[in-house]
Amino acid sequence: MHDLLKAKASKKSKLLSEGADWTFEKIQIYDEAIGKIAAEYGLDTYPNQIEIISSEQMMDAYASVGMPLGYHHWSYGKQFLNVEQNYKRGRMGLAYEIVINSSPCIAYLMEENNMMMQALVIAHACYGHNSFFKGNYLFKTWTDATAIIDYLVFAKKYVQDCEEKYGIEEVELTLDSCHALMNFGVDRYQRPLPLSAEEERNRVSEREAILQQQVNDLWRTVPSALKIIPESEKALCFPSEPQENLLYFLEKHAPLLKPWQRELIRIVRKMAQYFYPQRQTQVMNEGWATFWHYTLMNGLYDKGLVTDGFILEFLQSHTNVVAQPEFDSPYYSGINPYALGFAMYTDIKRICEEPTDEDKQWFPDIAGKPWLEVLNFAMKNFKDESFILQFLSPKLMRDFRLFGLENNAMDSYVEVKEIHNETGYRKLRERLAQQYNLSHREPNIQVQTVNIYGDRRLVLRHIMDSERPLNDDTKEVLKHFHRLWGFDVTLESWNHTELMETFYSKADDV
Repeated sequence: MHDLLKAKASKKSKLLSEGADWTFEKIQIYDEAIGKIAAEYGLDTYPNQIEIISSEQMMDAYASVGMPLGYHHWSYGKQFLNVEQNYKRGRMGLAYEIVINSSPCIAYLMEENNMMMQALVIAHACYGHNSFFKGNYLFKTWTDATAIIDYLVFAKKYVQDCEEKYGIEEVELTLDSCHALMNFGVDRYQRPLPLSAEEERNRVSEREAILQQQVNDLWRTVPSALKIIPESEKALCFPSEPQENLLYFLEKHAPLLKPWQRELIRIVRKMAQYFYPQRQTQVMNEGWATFWHYTLMNGLYDKGLVTDGFILEFLQSHTNVVAQPEFDSPYYSGINPYALGFAMYTDIKRICEEPTDEDKQWFPDIAGKPWLEVLNFAMKNFKDESFILQFLSPKLMRDFRLFGLENNAMDSYVEVKEIHNETGYRKLRERLAQQYNLSHREPNIQVQTVNIYGDRRLVLRHIMDSERPLNDDTKEVLKHFHRLWGFDVTLESWNHTELMETFYSKADDV
């Protein structure tokens, strides 16, 4: 009896804390303990900065796409009211955390959380997301974690100054149009320059002058009734080749924009570029963070640092996070990225540690290899589309009961094309991977030509993917393009060599 009491006392003395309430000291203790376990697994992270905020502030961060330091825009206020009403009426819950890809990596924790939830969030955000931001090639290529906070401060100040100088309405009209075209403001193949606030501040005046000079050079030939344009010059096309970054094209070449409007386009374009990796790695990023919060929290329990009640409460929350409703459930809203990502990383670990004959046939390069090494390789070198193509196993397709549907717009029925069986595995995997291909999800629209010697009409070209037409929002988006361009805009939709539909936007439409 004495030994039992002694063992209990010893176990109790190892606990990091007791009770559900958190304090700043406890958060620091848990952060250090989780950090030690993360280091044992070799997780490489930026320094962490943990902020405690209220649910009201979390809703505000929600509404500003996770950027509490972002510039003002009416749409964020609208989004805030929408989130607030849904939250107060019990229609939705709030995320337990928001984390910013910066160095130091800033994680916002809600003050309403209990101690277990704060620990879960620390493991998820401060060591899961943080190590993904630092390790994945897309984030390393497209974002600069050391500069984003300064750039946000610069952007916020610049927009405020514009509002004071030119009026809130004028600024918001420009931002409205920029936001409508935000997804078309990304360089897909060229690494952007790092976001440096100091550089931006120093170069704003210089850039304004250079940009305006470029625009003046381009348009100095038109319109002029007196000047005769040589035919050889008229035959030259502008631009010399199609341009896919629509916001960049407008920033550089729109004839009537003022320098401050070009700078606003640049700010929105930079934000679009910053979020580009996140849009391509949702399954991988959330799956990685979920895998590591599960591993690290169990590490705390295995070391005797938390109680049985603590780990049971954690498992209940974790189970809710990775729940995947069936396709015919009223709660189904697509594949849960947390569920798929967590299952894939867990499955990769299984394939490494306990490969079956099927695994050895499908994954000869990783079956039986050290799991931590393989997991890091997968995290660092892929995006959602290629990650699924490379690592989704037949076992996981069976576990998720995946099947593929063919929904041709010309047919009155939906066809089940593949199921999770021997003949369907590869097709099914390709079909799922395609859903995460941004070029498949977003229309391919490029600037084709500009009439620089006449009415300045601009022609955009849309190339159909799988014969899918543009949706009903096209005309509205075209109005925003017209507002920034300043002259008539035509959008041609092509299916291979056949012109399917033409959209117009004229001055009266805006």
